[in-house]
Amino acid sequence: MKIIVDAFGGDNAPLEIIKGSMLASREYDVDIILTGDRDKIEACAKENSIDLKRTQIVDAKGVITMHDDAKSVLKEKADSSMSAGFRLLNDGSGDAFVSAGNTGAITVGATLITKRIKGIKRPAIASVMPSAKKPILLMDCGANAECRAEFLYQFGLMGDLYMKHILKYENPRIALANNGVEETKGTPLVREAYELMKKAPYNFVGNIEGRQIPFGDADVIVADGFTGNLILKMYEGVAKVLMSGIKDAFMKNIFSKLSYLGVKNGLDDMKKQFDYKEYGGAVMLGVKKPVVKAHGSADANTFKNAIKQAVWFLENDLIKEIENALNPA
Repeated sequence: MKIIVDAFGGDNAPLEIIKGSMLASREYDVDIILTGDRDKIEACAKENSIDLKRTQIVDAKGVITMHDDAKSVLKEKADSSMSAGFRLLNDGSGDAFVSAGNTGAITVGATLITKRIKGIKRPAIASVMPSAKKPILLMDCGANAECRAEFLYQFGLMGDLYMKHILKYENPRIALANNGVEETKGTPLVREAYELMKKAPYNFVGNIEGRQIPFGDADVIVADGFTGNLILKMYEGVAKVLMSGIKDAFMKNIFSKLSYLGVKNGLDDMKKQFDYKEYGGAVMLGVKKPVVKAHGSADANTFKNAIKQAVWFLENDLIKEIENALNPA
């Protein structure tokens, strides 16, 4: 199994990306193809005593930053590490592509270079998130700011298959993000999507309000990319604020510090449960080959977990499952 990695995507590139790739190579028994400036990659590895075992470097001098136009992956920065990664994926040199770079550029590359699965209207970014009960899936998290009802219907289908084949949920509950649970609530788009999803071959359980999401009242939350991205970022921000507040409360004085010792194990478990780094990033569902968008601020361990998502994708042949669902023999 060969995983292509954009060595210069993300805030902590290339060091944390290289370190995370080497951790993944050992833990998941995969070969790594690093794309980016060869001299800088080799210098970084040498300076930090990183052994690039089972690693191939494909030289690409350009870098797509977070401020670049999304379409620059196609022309203006076709020499970039991200563009090189998509080309390698497209020609079969590797099995999956992972980048912590510009989300818009990854979406354009996945859609126009890797291309969509036959029958898919729009690919979507799907992010695994924690809940009070068990992990849930939110999609779309930013690939499609504007949607049509049929897109949301397909997001539900792909989310259902992801949960069944990757996280092994028997009958995932699919819900539509809305400002009320009533069927008549929401924008015209959401109301139209509701009507389509009522007739879907998956377990559609209706609308879900934002406050219900963290309680795990549904397994897959479907939204347009604008709404989904807001939910995702708010979710991450609130989790950080709560954990920081809990820490401050226990660090106030000697008595609170002693109290902390009695609940430390429970707090550590809660912190791990609600840590977005456990999953490393989000998968692009609906394209012909596995593409994973790692968190832009990924450290080595977070990036290793993003590669784990690519490995899961390949081991369970999720793309074939989506193809079969859309185009049954």
